[in-house]
Amino acid sequence: MVKPLSLARPRPDPAPSLWWVTDTLGAIVAALGLAWIIADATAGHITGFAPFVLLAGGIVRALAQSQAHHSGIAAAIRAQTRWQAILLPALLPTRLMRGRLVGEDMHLAIEAPVATRGYVARYLPLRLASGVSPLLVMLAAWPASHVAAAIMLATLAPFILGMVLAGTAAARRAQAQHQALARLSGLFIDRLRALPTILAFGAEERMTRHLGISARDAAQRTLSVLAVAFASGAILEFFAALSVALVAVYCGFSLLGLLPFPAPERLDLGRAFFVLALAPEFYLGLRRLAAAYHEKQTGEAALAAMDEAMGALPPPLPAIAAPRQWIGRGVVLTHREGARIGPLDWDWRGPGLHVVTGPTGSGKSSLLLALIGQVAVSEGRVLADDGDFLPGSANPSIGWAGQAVALLPGTLRNNLAMGNNLAMGNNLAMGMADDEAMLAVLNRMALGAMLAARGGLDMVIDHRGSGLSGGERRRIGLARAILSGRPILLLDEPTADLDPVTAATIRALLGEIAQDRMVIAATHDADLIAQAMTQCPVAPEIAR
Repeated sequence: MVKPLSLARPRPDPAPSLWWVTDTLGAIVAALGLAWIIADATAGHITGFAPFVLLAGGIVRALAQSQAHHSGIAAAIRAQTRWQAILLPALLPTRLMRGRLVGEDMHLAIEAPVATRGYVARYLPLRLASGVSPLLVMLAAWPASHVAAAIMLATLAPFILGMVLAGTAAARRAQAQHQALARLSGLFIDRLRALPTILAFGAEERMTRHLGISARDAAQRTLSVLAVAFASGAILEFFAALSVALVAVYCGFSLLGLLPFPAPERLDLGRAFFVLALAPEFYLGLRRLAAAYHEKQTGEAALAAMDEAMGALPPPLPAIAAPRQWIGRGVVLTHREGARIGPLDWDWRGPGLHVVTGPTGSGKSSLLLALIGQVAVSEGRVLADDGDFLPGSANPSIGWAGQAVALLPGTLRNNLAMGNNLAMGNNLAMGMADDEAMLAVLNRMALGAMLAARGGLDMVIDHRGSGLSGGERRRIGLARAILSGRPILLLDEPTADLDPVTAATIRALLGEIAQDRMVIAATHDADLIAQAMTQCPVAPEIAR
C-alpha cells in the first residue's frame, strides 16, 4: 500500500501547449495574409503571394488545433490510468477499516480520475498557452499600431482580477459538488446491492426518499457550480468585447481623422485591418481557458478528494513471506460498531485445505477479514511460523474471493488478471495470467457455456456484473483468486449459490490447488468440510 498520489500532481504536457501556441502563430500569419489582400485590393492590384500566406495560416491553425486536442487527451488518459492503478489497490482492501461504503470508494477510484480528464487534457495546456499567446499577439500588433497593442494590454489586468475572484468561489463549490456526487454514488450502489432486503421489509418508500434527498443536494450543488462558470464566462466576454470595440473605434476614428486628440501614429488601411484581425485573437487563448475553467474546478476537486482518501489510509505494513503455519490462540475480533466474536483457536499448516465452520452470522467471514487486516483483533494472539503475525502483513501473498465480488468496468480478461502478481509456468494449481490458463480455470468451473454465449474473455462487464447470476459472479471471483498465483487463498463460501454438480467440480478443483497452496475456506458445505477433514482433522468452529 503506497501513498505517492499527492506527489504525482499533473503537470502540463508540453506537446499540447506548444500546439496551442502554434495555433496563435498560425492566426498571426492568417491575419497578415488577410490584411495584405485588403491593402492590395484597395490599391487596385492583388499580389499573388498574399492568398498563399492566408492559406498557410489557416492550414497551420487546423493542424495545430487537431494535434493539441489529440495530445491533450492522450496525456489525460495516461494520468487517469496511473491514478486508477494507485487508487484501486489502496482503497478497496481498506474500506471496512475506514468505514466507507463500497460505492463511495468505487466512485473515487474510477470516476474521480475520469473527472480529471478535461483538467489535464485542456485546462493545463491552455493555462501555459494563454500566458504566451496574448504576448505573441500584442508583439505582432505593436509594429502596426502601438496604441492598439496598448489597448489590448490595458484591458487584460481587470480581466485577470475578475477571473481570480470568480475562480475562488468556484473552487469551493466544485469541491462540495464532488463530495455530494460521491455520497450519492455510494448510497445508490449500496441500496442497489441491498435491494432484495429492502423489498422484503417494504422499505422502498423510505429508501427512495433518502436517495431523492441526496440527488437534490447533488443537483443544487451542480447548479451552483454552473452559476459561477457562467459568471466567469460573462466576465471574459465583457472584457474581450471591450478590447475589440476599443481597438475598432480607435482604428476607425484614426483612419477618418476624427480622433479627439492628436494622432499618436499614422495608420493605413492595411495596418488597421491587421490589428483589427488580431484583436479577437488576443483574448482567444484566455476565452478557451475560461471555457475549460469548470473542468479545472472539477478536476482539482477530484484530485483533492483522492489526496484526502490516500491521506486517510492506515500506515503501510511491512510485507512478510507467506506463512507455512498460521496459529490463533484465544483470538477475539471486534468490529467498528462494537460487535465481538470469539475467542477463536486454529492451527493451519500449508499446503492444505482448511475450513472455518459455524452457523450463519457467527463470524466466519469476519475471521477471514481479520487475517487481511480489515477487522480488528482485540484479544488473543495470532502467530505465523512461530512468530507474532500482524494482520494484513501477508496480503501480497493472499488471493481473496469473498461473497461480494468486486468487478470493474472492462472485459472479463481484465477482471481475471487483476490479482495476477506471479508468473509460474504452466501448472494450473500455481496460477498463470495468460488466456489459456484463464479459459482452463473457467471451464473447470462450468462457465464454458456462458463464455461461448457472451464473447469469451472479451465479454464486457460493468461494476454491477449485469447479466451475471450470483453463482457466476462468485465463480469469477474464485477464478481470479486462483489465477493470482498467490500461495494462500482465503475463500468465503466458495460453493454457495451453485448447483450440486458445479459445487462438486469446485470442491475437486480446490482439492487439487490445496496440494500446492494453503486454502482456507469459510463454508457451510458439509461435503467441503468432510473433504478438508481428511487433510486437516481439526476445523476451527466459530464461537459466539
